[in-house]
Amino acid sequence: MTTTTPQPADVPAPPTMRDVLAAARRIDGLVVRTPALRHPELDRAAAAAGATGASLVVKHENLQHTGAFKVRGALNLLLGFDDSERRRGIVAYSTGNHAQALAHAARRTGTACTIVMPRHPNPLKERAVRDLGADVVLHGATFDDARARAGEVAAATGARLVGAANEPVLVAGVATATLELLEQAPDLEVLVVPVGGGSGAAAACLVAAALAPGLRVVAVQAAASPAAHDSWRAGELRTAVNATRAEGLAVGCGFALTQAVLRERLADFLLVDDDAIAAAQRLYLTGARTVAEGAGAAALAAVLARPAEFAGHRVGVMCSGGNASEAELRRAIGA
Repeated sequence: MTTTTPQPADVPAPPTMRDVLAAARRIDGLVVRTPALRHPELDRAAAAAGATGASLVVKHENLQHTGAFKVRGALNLLLGFDDSERRRGIVAYSTGNHAQALAHAARRTGTACTIVMPRHPNPLKERAVRDLGADVVLHGATFDDARARAGEVAAATGARLVGAANEPVLVAGVATATLELLEQAPDLEVLVVPVGGGSGAAAACLVAAALAPGLRVVAVQAAASPAAHDSWRAGELRTAVNATRAEGLAVGCGFALTQAVLRERLADFLLVDDDAIAAAQRLYLTGARTVAEGAGAAALAAVLARPAEFAGHRVGVMCSGGNASEAELRRAIGA
């Protein structure tokens, strides 16, 4: 079931390309310039699926600090805090990668950090957040339950509530991944980006519009959690069922800032099922010798599931994260 979500009245403007370039300077040396690699086995798999002649370039953000792209945005945000803001600290809600990114950036900058997660999170991610020094609060069954609790904590403590999507400074930082990719592979024709809240896809759209206006940016989301997809298709914010196993894609509503960018600049928005995502994780393991979490494998899953869209094209594939639990990997390989 899909329902309409009210549009917030105070949505900030999206970042500009100037903001993205400033972010690149600010976080330079603090993030990994992750590789953009060709993997012949992935090209063969794409051809076998029907994407004949497709040439894939994988941006390996699964090799980033904290194992995911989001640390770029977190560092960009917290490095801009003053001493008073660092003392008040931050609170965030996350299923894992946003949490790890903020905890990492908070430790680097001396900022107090509280993370609210749904109960029974990915144990790998929860442990990593605690090891980075953040306080962890487990609340509710879903991402949306955790979001509500984080708002209560922020109101009670005066900490800055940091969302994963309606944050232009985060989006500007995240956009540096696409900035790097276009330097590494300037001849791309299509870029496929996974979507939970949409910061990565919105960031890709902003950079592509400025530097490669002919580049088609295609978003992909789990069919079992289609809120961002449904919001984009409807032209208004929507909530939807939120049941995917790919926890980085498990978001039940659209977000105003990222949707505004996507509506203006996104070429297409695809859905893939959880079994297709698991198959793409397996292909990353066997064909690229790398670990992708479900969200990180979604872009590759889209290429394999909708081959006609990518046949004959030079395709950038954003592998956004590699924080897969043991149970997730066992499911992917059928063990």
